[in-house]
Amino acid sequence: MEDGQINQTVDGHVLRIGISRPDKRNSLTPEMMRGLAEAFDRLQNDPDLRAGLLHGEGGNFTSGLDLLKFVPIMSGAEPAPIYEGIDPLQLKERLTKPLVAAVSGFVFTVGIELMLACDIVVAADDCVFGQLETSLGIMVSGGGTVRWVQQIGWGNAMRYLLTAEKFGAEEALRMGLVQEVTAAGSELARASAIAAMVARNAPLAVQATKASALRFLADGERQAFEALPAAQATLARSADALEGATAMMQRRDPVFSGR
Repeated sequence: MEDGQINQTVDGHVLRIGISRPDKRNSLTPEMMRGLAEAFDRLQNDPDLRAGLLHGEGGNFTSGLDLLKFVPIMSGAEPAPIYEGIDPLQLKERLTKPLVAAVSGFVFTVGIELMLACDIVVAADDCVFGQLETSLGIMVSGGGTVRWVQQIGWGNAMRYLLTAEKFGAEEALRMGLVQEVTAAGSELARASAIAAMVARNAPLAVQATKASALRFLADGERQAFEALPAAQATLARSADALEGATAMMQRRDPVFSGR
């Protein structure tokens, strides 16, 4: 398809979300951004899905926005797209369920911002990262100015946000921008294994853990700490907490229901 597509497949309790426009190095069109929003909405609202796995198809994560299709929107000549549910960059609302990313090849501009909105990132060793906006006469506007600083600190963030210099997977790992680096071609399998590990755990406990960390980012340490007892009490009353304790006593793997 000329405008690309976002493929969705279910693997157990994991929703695999594939960015597919390989002839254009997976550059993103407005239609593809809507497709990402639809996939994230499905992940958020389907009770049988416990984690997501975001990846690019055809060797690249994404080379960024297709600027010819987005410039009219950026300049205000055309209205910005309205996404139902969670927007692709999670600027207004974050997914409550974990999202793992497998990145490879080009990871440019909005691709880094999509990656930073994920919870765990596995990178192929052939990755080329680039937050290129300042070299194009525009600015980073999809959350990167905040999330780069949150994740890797002011100096590292400014080093690449302001210079628009490209860098590789090992540098991304050094800074903490990604969590693992694998040989090219194995990043999807590794990210899939991590997503499956997350999905095997108790869904309510996983979501409460992520929510606590997000509360700290949004509201600060004190409010995050104050919310912990009530959150733990709710979990302790759940069927999954009983299942976890019972399975441990019976020396078997727990089977969690999300209740």
